[in-house]
Amino acid sequence: MTRLLNISQRYKATTIGAAAALILSACGEVPQTKPTSKTQGIVYCAEANPVSFNPQVTTTGSTIDIIANQLYNSLISIDPITAEFKPELATSWQISDDGKKITFKLRKDVAFHTTDYFTPSRTMNADDVIFSFSRLFDVYNPYHFVHDANYPYFQSVGMDQLIRKIIKVDEYTVRFELFSAESSLLSNIATDFAVILSEEYAMFRASQDKKHLFDTLPIGTGPYKYKHFLRDNLVRFHKHHAYWKHNHAVDQLVYDITTNNTTRIAKMLTKECDITSHPSATQLEALSQRKDIVVDKAVNLNVGYWAFNTEKPPFDNALVRKALAHSIDFDKIMQAVFYGNGIAAQSILPPSSWAYTPQAMPYYDPVKAKQYLTEAGFPNGFEMTLWAMPVSRIYNPNARKMAELIQSDLRQIGIRTRIVEYEWNTFIERIGRHEHDSVLLGWAADTPDPDNFFSPLLSCTATFTGKNPANWCNPEFDLLLTQALDTNDLKMRKFYYQQAQEMLIRELPLVPIAHGVRFQARSAEISGAELRPFGGVSLANVRKGTQ
Repeated sequence: MTRLLNISQRYKATTIGAAAALILSACGEVPQTKPTSKTQGIVYCAEANPVSFNPQVTTTGSTIDIIANQLYNSLISIDPITAEFKPELATSWQISDDGKKITFKLRKDVAFHTTDYFTPSRTMNADDVIFSFSRLFDVYNPYHFVHDANYPYFQSVGMDQLIRKIIKVDEYTVRFELFSAESSLLSNIATDFAVILSEEYAMFRASQDKKHLFDTLPIGTGPYKYKHFLRDNLVRFHKHHAYWKHNHAVDQLVYDITTNNTTRIAKMLTKECDITSHPSATQLEALSQRKDIVVDKAVNLNVGYWAFNTEKPPFDNALVRKALAHSIDFDKIMQAVFYGNGIAAQSILPPSSWAYTPQAMPYYDPVKAKQYLTEAGFPNGFEMTLWAMPVSRIYNPNARKMAELIQSDLRQIGIRTRIVEYEWNTFIERIGRHEHDSVLLGWAADTPDPDNFFSPLLSCTATFTGKNPANWCNPEFDLLLTQALDTNDLKMRKFYYQQAQEMLIRELPLVPIAHGVRFQARSAEISGAELRPFGGVSLANVRKGTQ
């Protein structure tokens, strides 16, 4: 038990405010203003609508940033500084000698949210933990097939195949029994996806024959509770006064949905927003010169990449993928897109990962690219699509500009490229259906465990859930991941991950481009909105002024 715990702990300027001030109450449409200092409210300018209000059913980073740490808690968390596991809704845990049983002692007197649509009759207990996790793998759980039984993170890491059963030892003790020991299990239980839901609320919605509302009108244990969502406008949360950890959350937390980066900054300057996500590199200098605005910066475990749909010709040909990779001037991308605020990738893993091994990356060589194309049978090139994210993310602050640079480079070797963009949620949905030829995307880690960069993105299971943008399934690669997870020997795990990194560069289902730096701009009055090296944004401890 001690050995497994010790190893795991090592991972470890326009004004449009009036339009955003309309919300729907239970009694109808009632105009409400955004929070003011008098109401102790905070407005966060976010880049996209949430796709759900349950982290179990999505891996979209912009959604996780809004909902996970605000509405919910998990059993354990990972300290962002020490990477050690910390108690949350579980006060302690014990792992059997064979690693196949993990027993959690639960925190007592943890209140669920009381809202306009649900009033809980009890506090959190073992039934809630069993319901929350059994939904992922138990076909008899009444919610397993809601949302087509798609739980992308857990399925991509194989967690739904790992848990044999969960036993209620007593009202505040649960035991997870596994088919086999796995070195990253605690890390996955500590992610923002492994939240604890209300079993009582689930049964309430089932009795109404309205299970579909369970993931859209949420009930959690977090510092804020759901009040309202108006698509393309705002998300409104209110303070959860019975929050188990502390009582200093702000009265109202509003997410102003502003997809345009420039508009978000304009709202920051006109004080319509207290915090703004992902300011671009070109805006940082101007923002940092203002005394009323603070720019936060953090190194984040992430990677931006260019993925090819390897099940669609000609991208099923490794020679074509190599030709495309060698045709791109990545130095130009680093200068024009990241402005020095990123690290050129030498692996899918960032350099700060303990399993990182630098690789011999594809380099800019149009002559070599043409040779590969000719060898693959395309001496005159071909036509293709390049899908670019419509939002700014840590790993790619300007996907449109990056796409245009790539388009220009590809033209030099006879590749005719059409750039495709959609609204963010539609974009993610269509990528999940593998409609693209190639796509600029990325991944921000949820834990320090290296597997977080491999299984959720590139495993065969991830192709089935639509979360493998390369649509790449390689049994040899999956075997390496399994071998790395089956051992607690850190040296052996690093050996398997080294082989996995080498295979990715050899096969090139995707090309790692850069590891970005996370920025946020906030009013100088705001404190407690720290950036973290992994996981979603947490505003649980945010303060405004003298609060």
